[in-house]
Amino acid sequence: MAAYLRGALVQFMPTKLVPLPNVIVFQYNPETMTHTWTQPPAARTGDSANGDPLAVTGPPGEAFSFTLVVDATDPIADDMPVSGPLSVVSGVATRLAALEMLVHPSSSTSGGELLGTVTAGLAGLGKKKANPPQEVPADRLPVVLFVWGPGRIVPVRVTTLTITERLYNPLLIPTHAEAQIGLQVLTGKDLVGKDLVTKVAAAADTYTDSLREVLALANLANAAESVIGMLPL
Repeated sequence: MAAYLRGALVQFMPTKLVPLPNVIVFQYNPETMTHTWTQPPAARTGDSANGDPLAVTGPPGEAFSFTLVVDATDPIADDMPVSGPLSVVSGVATRLAALEMLVHPSSSTSGGELLGTVTAGLAGLGKKKANPPQEVPADRLPVVLFVWGPGRIVPVRVTTLTITERLYNPLLIPTHAEAQIGLQVLTGKDLVGKDLVTKVAAAADTYTDSLREVLALANLANAAESVIGMLPL
């Protein structure tokens, strides 16, 4: 049986040293995928009557949606050394938990940074002179790379995740499930941080954009053949 590439979602978890990647390799590649482009709002000009109808405020929005299937029987039947015993104990719960972490902000899972801000605010309530207000840190979603072969590596934000559990073992642990996933592609203007994770994500965005332009130029040969076929020669 010929080997084939599998898609993956790579989450970079911040650590004090080097960002630790959490690689979620697709057990089965989705059979279909929806790739959606959305035009941004039109750019406003001083004279709306004579304005450029093709002027826009930025690049188009890009999104993907697909369904992943996870099953605990194949690793057990194939006698996989690691995933086999793990599937016996936990079914597909570990893989579902890894997917769920993609939609949870880092501060809401750790709680330490937000808890410290709230505690500092409560400590100043009994003082006569009010302390200057402290900014509550915003929750930050993890940076995720959507890897679909060497030709598509894009930074994304997981916008939707719907899990349908189909089968359970005697302990009611799911053994078969489907996950409907929606991804919003991040562009250069979204990746403005200076940390290593953001730089990696920005490099992936630049790589995929450059590859798209190369493929579009390569299509000129097909276009030339099509034009010749249209002429009454």
